[in-house]
Amino acid sequence: MRNLAITGCKGRMGRRILVLAIADGKFEVSALLEHPDAISGADTLNGIPVSASLEAMEGCDVLIDFTSPEASIKHLQYCRDHNIKMVIGTTGFSPEQEEDIRAASAKIPIVFSSNMSVGVNILFQAAQLIAKATPDSYMVRMTEAHHIHKKDAPSGTAKTLAETITKNSGKPVGPIESIREGEIIGDHEVIFESGEDLIVIKHHAKTRDIFARGALVAAEYLIDKTSGLFTMRDVLNLTD
Repeated sequence: MRNLAITGCKGRMGRRILVLAIADGKFEVSALLEHPDAISGADTLNGIPVSASLEAMEGCDVLIDFTSPEASIKHLQYCRDHNIKMVIGTTGFSPEQEEDIRAASAKIPIVFSSNMSVGVNILFQAAQLIAKATPDSYMVRMTEAHHIHKKDAPSGTAKTLAETITKNSGKPVGPIESIREGEIIGDHEVIFESGEDLIVIKHHAKTRDIFARGALVAAEYLIDKTSGLFTMRDVLNLTD
């Protein structure tokens, strides 16, 4: 059985990844990492020690990381140096940090995606199809909504949607409306509008489990890979 490490294990996503990984049984959760300020004494989750030390990942095959850009880059450097595969679900990276990820993928395999959900990646595919099929007379606008704790705006998913639309059609996407309210997990809506009609595609996340399950699918995808940078579209075999 492959050994899995989870960072940000006491956060919303980390906890769900841990629970689902244990239930799934395809990985042995061997390391749980968290920021030192979030650890008290001999901290454990589901009987597994929680550590602030990256050395806790020794012997692990794959790391799943949903933390912050700064923390993810530190984890990336350790994984690169110790040949640990990596699934990165963190968003908000700078262009320089994204280049660090690309450079590391020459040595270790990485799944790096702004959204790990199967449904959202189908949304990307639908947006690409509509962008290509609609004439230039259609204007494109977008709204995204998340919980009040989310720091980056627009969301990484919204940025990926906008990039996908523009890349495949040349259509500019109007200013993205970002809403931060309550405990919204994630809503994304894209509107293609002409003088005669509206085409609307939308994704609503009902539970964080869609992202956690997707991250585990991505981790399994990496097992036979030796290097390379992949997205969830590669994992799900969604072709252009």
